[in-house]
Amino acid sequence: MNAVHPEPAAGGNAYNRGVITEFRASAGRVGGSFAGTPLLLLTTWGRRSGEPRTAPLVHLTDAGGPVVFASNGGAPTDPDWYRNLADRPEVTVELGAERYPALAVTVADDARYEALWAAQIAAQPSFAAFRARAGRVVPLVELRRLTG
Repeated sequence: MNAVHPEPAAGGNAYNRGVITEFRASAGRVGGSFAGTPLLLLTTWGRRSGEPRTAPLVHLTDAGGPVVFASNGGAPTDPDWYRNLADRPEVTVELGAERYPALAVTVADDARYEALWAAQIAAQPSFAAFRARAGRVVPLVELRRLTG
């Protein structure tokens, strides 16, 4: 159950597939609009299909590991990857050339939640607009490496 996911089936949008391909071919470095942006690949299990699904996500590096923001670009609904991990929190993280199993844990502590948001907005100001536009509580997810 905690095994690293197989390669995801073809799917998702063409832009994301291109980013995923470039990420994997260059040990995590991508160009275009993501150039210089901390990016990771998150693979979850589809809640209906049971198939692995991979999404490129901007992340914040925290002492406990990477943190991702389920802002969905400011959309009023949670992104599919978040809904998937809410059902099955065992995920695979690709960070640079490294690939490892992790447990996705939603940040519940209010003070920690606000501190992480402040750090992300300081690093990437566009996230303030995503948060405001969403009109919902945007989940923050810690990706805790599984060992053993």
